[in-house]
Amino acid sequence: MNLEINKKAIKAEGIKFFIEEEGREVARAFLYIMNNDLHKEPFGLLEDLFVDESLRGQGIGTELLNMVIAEAKNQKCYKLVATSRHERQIVHKIYEKAGFKNFGIEFKMYLNENE
Repeated sequence: MNLEINKKAIKAEGIKFFIEEEGREVARAFLYIMNNDLHKEPFGLLEDLFVDESLRGQGIGTELLNMVIAEAKNQKCYKLVATSRHERQIVHKIYEKAGFKNFGIEFKMYLNENE
């Protein structure tokens, strides 16, 4: 069997939500809007939701998360995917409270030896 693998560019864009305090970024979240051939609508990927340790427990992460969800809805995404490390149980509870469901395991490969 001689199958040829083709490729084509797919449109994607990213939006960064962040909070600065005295010129320093203290909270952030990235929303990537991507498309695939399975759905007419795009899907969203939430990446790197972060709040500085000194500000945790004040609802900032939840507020960022809600803004990302609202923007994903505004962008007409059919789903929003979020990833989190196993040990981040507090983050998992925030995601679940917001309506996310645990669907499986994330696999990651670093392509740069510095990671």
